[in-house]
Amino acid sequence: MKNLLALGNALVDVLIRLDSEELLTELGIAKGSMQLIDKDRFDHIQASLTSYKKQFASGGSAANTIIGAATLGLPAAFIGKIADDSNGAYFEKDMRQAGVETRLLKGQSASGTAFTFVSPDGERSFATYLGAAAELRAEDMLPEMFEGYTNLYVEGYLLQNYDLIRRILDLAKAAEMNIIWDLASYNIVEEHRAFLTETVLPRVDYLFSNEQEAEVLTGAKADEALDILAAKTKIAVVKTGAKGAMAKRGEETARVPALKVNALDTTGAGDLFASGFLYGLSMGLALDEATSIGNITAGNVVQVLGAKMDQARWADIKNQIRSQL
Repeated sequence: MKNLLALGNALVDVLIRLDSEELLTELGIAKGSMQLIDKDRFDHIQASLTSYKKQFASGGSAANTIIGAATLGLPAAFIGKIADDSNGAYFEKDMRQAGVETRLLKGQSASGTAFTFVSPDGERSFATYLGAAAELRAEDMLPEMFEGYTNLYVEGYLLQNYDLIRRILDLAKAAEMNIIWDLASYNIVEEHRAFLTETVLPRVDYLFSNEQEAEVLTGAKADEALDILAAKTKIAVVKTGAKGAMAKRGEETARVPALKVNALDTTGAGDLFASGFLYGLSMGLALDEATSIGNITAGNVVQVLGAKMDQARWADIKNQIRSQL
């Protein structure tokens, strides 16, 4: 694996720490919920946050993965859609600072934004406006956008647009790229199971899932699901949360326990696992070593709020990886 091109929802994560739950009540956001919002609610939330301290980071599942991969040293690029606004400019700048080449399109709606409200007890509540990110269309995808890269990473959250997915798969295969697919969420798998099974999986080379997603897709528990998925792909990965992760490539199987850490926030754990795992593959490592690196990156991101880690933690991650090899 020489390099990695990712395709997904371009979002700006906005993290707000709350002293009380009064704001959630005012905004009509149920504590602990995750909801998609329209432009009117987005504008209302934005206006309500002027006096609050906010923490920003470029986000979205594939964006988290590609930033992690680039930070580890893998040549990386990202395709997505933003608007010509401050959040879009922030997203592009943040990606480039992480070493990611940006291949960004411009949409008509405001840039996608994911608000994360952290209650005093640590529980998180989400309100996500997809905006321009959701305007990616099949006709946006051109052959030259895939040039120069040998591996394509796609987040499963894009599955709502079947024409887009077919176009992506066609272009990637025409460019002789490996297609790497992350299942994203069990409810996405549940809703689009037939399309995944009939159209996506036959063209996927590497597949990432967690236990729940793998079970919904195959009807089997984690160990058996891994065997089923590995028979359909070059590499199958089943992440098992606090227990660690399993991966299979042909007859080579890896089962690696997770790091023992105090988890503060699991946001981005699966995304950053993929960063570490794919970096390990790029180094030509055995499957158990690549899985161990995935566990290192995942085990570190759960110790911080959100999916963004500072330079000091990344330096520590690189030291942990070096000591592992």
